Amino acid sequence: MYIFKSKVILILAIFSSLLFVQTIAAQQGVPENWFNLDPTTDGVNGVSSEKMYETILKDKSSTEVIVAVIDGGVDPNHEDLKDVMWNNPGEIPGNKIDDDGNGYVDDVFGWNFIGGPDGKNVGYDTYELTRVYKTLAKKYANANRDKLSSKDQAEYDRYLQYKKDVDSQQTSAAANVKEYSQVLDFLKSAFNGAGEALGDEPLTQAAVDSLDGSKFGMVKSFLGNLLPQIQGFEGTVGELEEMVLSDYEGALADARKKAEYAYNVDFDSRKIVKDDYGNWKESSYGNPDVKGPDGFHGTFVAGVIAADRKNDIGIKGVADHVKIMAVRAVPDGDERDKDVANAIRYAVDNGAKVINMSFGKGFSPREKAVEKAIRYADRKDVLMVHAAGNSSQDNDVAPNYPNDTYDVARCLFCGKKARSWIAVGALAYEPGENMVATFSNYGQNDVDVFAPGHQIRSTDVGSTYTTASGTSFAAPVVAGIAAVIRSRYPDLKAREVKEIITQSSLVLNQKVHKPGSGELTDFTSLSTSGGVANAAAAIQLASQYQAKKGKKSGVKPRA
Repeated sequence: MYIFKSKVILILAIFSSLLFVQTIAAQQGVPENWFNLDPTTDGVNGVSSEKMYETILKDKSSTEVIVAVIDGGVDPNHEDLKDVMWNNPGEIPGNKIDDDGNGYVDDVFGWNFIGGPDGKNVGYDTYELTRVYKTLAKKYANANRDKLSSKDQAEYDRYLQYKKDVDSQQTSAAANVKEYSQVLDFLKSAFNGAGEALGDEPLTQAAVDSLDGSKFGMVKSFLGNLLPQIQGFEGTVGELEEMVLSDYEGALADARKKAEYAYNVDFDSRKIVKDDYGNWKESSYGNPDVKGPDGFHGTFVAGVIAADRKNDIGIKGVADHVKIMAVRAVPDGDERDKDVANAIRYAVDNGAKVINMSFGKGFSPREKAVEKAIRYADRKDVLMVHAAGNSSQDNDVAPNYPNDTYDVARCLFCGKKARSWIAVGALAYEPGENMVATFSNYGQNDVDVFAPGHQIRSTDVGSTYTTASGTSFAAPVVAGIAAVIRSRYPDLKAREVKEIITQSSLVLNQKVHKPGSGELTDFTSLSTSGGVANAAAAIQLASQYQAKKGKKSGVKPRA
């Protein structure tokens, strides 16, 4: 009995760390398309996309806009995306010729910068911390600190700290692999017993209390401990089992990934890519497989932006009149600066007017290369939408890359920040003190606006659909709004579209729980705009911007 009780205690503790209780509660009664709904009419923190289409855009003319999704891969054959995918007009599919001469062979739907010439693809990769530590270890592993210069001593001290961090994280991940494996075995056994006891009967306290303790003692104790942790759950044992096991299997997979790849200094993904990694001017590497080995994340992002609004299946993305360009540069691990810089340039050079970047990291050893690409996109009038991150941190204080801040020493005339960059935090669906997602990063200077990002339903690989949370899925909501503006008012500049989205956001003068600490704070203090993106308000403000442009130029404003 002691073993059983310790297992239950362990499970309940891990539930809390995995936000399992919040997940169970959130999955009950959340409208599947809540991110498109209206705050006033529907009582959720949506961005009023449906209202925009129903009441404002009925008779507006539009042009097609290309939105690049720089991510881990997009399934171009998904039933809800296949008709909104960008098709390179200058490329003949499958002929193994660079028909348009852009340096990329058969880039029909986009390009994959983390694939090899033989068609193999990077799935997992290390974290940037691991790579930085490995680089420094080559220099300092056998060094005597006392014999180093003061500059090298500082770097040596960082090396020791990084070594400590990497070793600690890998040890912890290995321990979690063992722990989660044991818990999963226990859970499967417990749920088998619970299924035998209750079958398809609704899982209620009364049903558990009615169980014969002499026959189902362990099951009765297990469910009795579990039920108070999942208040609000309405379903059967089988339904709960599916949710619980899925959560733990995900946690186990994550722990294995960290132990075997993310914090493993001996793992090298570039053996697959076969590029000259030290050559930062190199750009024509990779392959045309934009889906990759696991296209979930990018497929999900693409669906939020532009899932077909006319086919009456699946979901509806925020934007219509959009073509999704898939640019694969983000592995399961930290993206590399070289790939990110090349991905941004590829998107710009091939016609994207909006770029969604739902990725980020705490180290950027070649930030200069990425900054150059961001400046390039800025100059070329391309709007960049970036996820704020999921570490519950203040981005004004903690590092988060890439970002919109320029190193003035590198470019005296560029200004301090990119003008065409929007960083997006995540909201939960219900208004009130808990409306900011607990995982979301924030920052009064470095996060621009908030948008729906918790329990979002969107497209998954293989023409399936799923629900997920993250600022990764708040960013494409804003990218979708930006695409709608640029399709209806193509004369507006990217920097103007940013102004429109931030200035038209719904400012909420209320207290909310700050991510990380949980303390109550003013919602307006968490971003530069202090508001929630709103598509209907944004398109109305865009009309006003366009009208002013027309007056100044003497050109009649577009319909």
